[in-house]
Amino acid sequence: MSAIRAVELAKTYGHYRVFEQVSFTLASGECLALFGPNGAGKTTLLRILATLSRPTSGQFEIDGRDGLREKDAVRAALLLLAHGSYLYDELNAIENLRFSLALRGLNPGDRDIKTALDRVGIGAFADLKTRYYSAGMKKRLTIAKSILVRPKVLLMDEPYTSLDESGMALVNEYLRALTKEGAAVLMTTHDRARSAEVLHRAGVLDKGRLREVPVDRLAHDALF
Repeated sequence: MSAIRAVELAKTYGHYRVFEQVSFTLASGECLALFGPNGAGKTTLLRILATLSRPTSGQFEIDGRDGLREKDAVRAALLLLAHGSYLYDELNAIENLRFSLALRGLNPGDRDIKTALDRVGIGAFADLKTRYYSAGMKKRLTIAKSILVRPKVLLMDEPYTSLDESGMALVNEYLRALTKEGAAVLMTTHDRARSAEVLHRAGVLDKGRLREVPVDRLAHDALF
């Protein structure tokens, strides 16, 4: 059973076609990096797979569940780390984590939260309201959330944005561990060098179509 299975997905807004006939599978334990120019529809595809947007046509499954008819089961199996942090500025890191995890029916212990925050390098700022966090610190907090959720499928939109060198290394260390545990990762990114350190497969979404490209061509070939 595939962790993600997409069959001829299409999305249009009125007469504007974002993409069409997007089909791919992603196995458990694999990381697929999706490249493409701005406006190609990469974020839209992630939102569809996360059941936040409905495709114009086509179908998809997440962890064997129908993405159109079994939304609750799909949402329980995956986590979307979007480009924005979507944090509550008046809550501190611990409160933000507890609130977002409670929405998923999760109640981690204090020690688990502390371990996750320390792992991403912001444990010393756990009691600080996130309104005072830098963009990079907010990104680290979203990784801490993923550590606590332990999703079967992780969707990431531009995971390296706003991070310094140590932060980007942290993301890749986490993704290696996650896929080794059997989770599937689909990321959108413009960072070929960093993503090449963890990806197993690569694809390009351009001019409405998705095509897979050999990983060994990422560093040299023009992709779009």
